[in-house]
Amino acid sequence: MQLDKAVAFLEVQAMVAAVAGLDAMLKAADVRLIHVEKRLGGRLVTVVVDGEVSAVTAAAEAGREAAAQVGKVKLCEVIPRLHEQVQPFLYTDKEVM
Repeated sequence: MQLDKAVAFLEVQAMVAAVAGLDAMLKAADVRLIHVEKRLGGRLVTVVVDGEVSAVTAAAEAGREAAAQVGKVKLCEVIPRLHEQVQPFLYTDKEVM
């Protein structure tokens, strides 16, 4: 990951809130989906996007607002310049979808 890159985590209760939040994130800025984590049968969902720091920050805010309209947001966090030892945890060879 380059120094000007960031990741954003959006964790919500319910798949519908995750889809609404992710849709808003992808439409709000030039970011890409890199990871999805579903727990409790989809009742707790975390989506992770990456991109330029400013784009990820804008996407995170848009995602939080959209998800909050249809569900409960548990976490929304932007991490700039993700440490290289953390990257393999999020960037896998598997397809996200």
